[in-house]
Parts: sequence; C-alpha cells; structure tokens
Amino acid sequence: MEDVQNRPDRRGIPIKKVGVSNLRYPIVVLDRARQKQQTVARVTMSVNLPHHFKGTHMSRFVEILNEHHGDMTMWTLPAILHKLKKRLNAQSAHLELIFPYFIERAAPVSGASALMDYECSFTGETDGGKDVFMLRVKTPVASLCPCSKEISDYGAHNQRGEVAIEVQCRPGEMIWIEEVVEIAEASASAPVYALLKRPDERHVTMQAYDNPAFVEDMVRNAALRLREDQRVVWFRVHAENFESIHNHNAFAMVEWEREG
Repeated sequence: MEDVQNRPDRRGIPIKKVGVSNLRYPIVVLDRARQKQQTVARVTMSVNLPHHFKGTHMSRFVEILNEHHGDMTMWTLPAILHKLKKRLNAQSAHLELIFPYFIERAAPVSGASALMDYECSFTGETDGGKDVFMLRVKTPVASLCPCSKEISDYGAHNQRGEVAIEVQCRPGEMIWIEEVVEIAEASASAPVYALLKRPDERHVTMQAYDNPAFVEDMVRNAALRLREDQRVVWFRVHAENFESIHNHNAFAMVEWEREG
C-alpha cells in the first residue's frame, strides 16, 4: 500500500511539533515507599517534520509507547525519545505524561491514614544534541494571610492553595516525587490531608496560624530549599492561593538555573 505520509510537500513550511495528544495510557512509575506504582497518564508525543514531508506516521508513537509502558522514569524517557527520532526520521522529539500519583498520608495527631493524590508530569525533550528531563508536581497546601493575622483582633483568613514545582536534575541524578511534595508543604502554612479527625483539624488550624505565608513567601521558601539541593540544575516554582475573601486568586512564580 502507498505510504501517503512520505509523499513530498512543496509548500516549504516545516512543522515544529506533530504527533498525538490526550492519549490515556497505563504506566508504572517509581514509588519511594513501594518501589513502583501503577497509574494512568495523559500522553502527548511529538516530533518535528521537515518541510519536504507531507506527514508523519501516527501509529508509531503508540507502538513505541507500548514498548515502555511498564517503566516510565527519567531513565527510560531518553530511550523513548531516541526511538521516536529514529523511527520517524526526525531531528527532535518531545514527550509529556501527566498522571495522578498517590501517597498514603497519616493525620498529624490521630494517625488516621488515607491516600492523597497529586498531579504530576514527566516531560522529556531531545533535539539531537541534548536530552532534557523535567518532573512537575502540583501539591495542595493551606496558607494563612500574614496581613490578616496582623490587623485582626482575632483570627485570620486562610485558604487552600497549590504549589507547582518543576525541576530538572543533573544527568544521572533524580529527585523523588515525595521529596518535591515535602518541599512544597514545608514552604506553606500547613499541609493538606485527605482525612482528618477533630484533634487533627485543631492541630492543622493552629499550625497554619503559627506559620502565616503570602504566595511570595511560599515560592521563596521552596526556592531556598531547591537551590541548596546539589542535584537540581533548574527549577520553576509557581504558587497560587484560591482566595477565601476575594473574587480572584493570588499567585507568584520564581525560576532559577544553576550556573556552570
């Protein structure tokens, strides 16, 4: 049968990215407590397309993904990207997997245990000269407004927020999803839990009151911890508060790259 994708194209326009998106696929990722965890990812895979090719072979994206679905880590992403380039005759390739990751959390006083879910993503890119892998973790947190605490006769307004940390490590190094969650929670006023009993609610409420933090504080707190980690060569921290007394959100973002 004729391969229509390989027909020449005479419009002279190269395509930076072409591929498949919103593909749901079961994967296995590394779990610090249990070695591996099964989850389901939304996958985006793409390559560049030179101006003289009419199209790419979409089926090959799924074929390559199927060869590696049992082990999706920073160690396997380069192999997938290189296969994409080779089989699709491309100079660059991109892969993104967005997935829920579950961590069993114990309440701070009662010890009641339940699973918390965190939205994570693996992103890999290669352009022929360099492979780049990034981990992104969104962590729900609680924050209490320092200004509200300072000016109020009693109490202070607080809200649930989200700290998204994207990090790139040195070649051969890795950072656990759980470590990124811990950094995000430590940067805020208090963690968020899936299950709390009354003694736990009291503890978390007072913890937040004792640790007020603006979104600016949260991104700076996280940035300090990440900069001290010698595995990390680049990061972006984005904090957002879902404001409880305003009809808008508040956010802050910081980005940093290690020199040398």
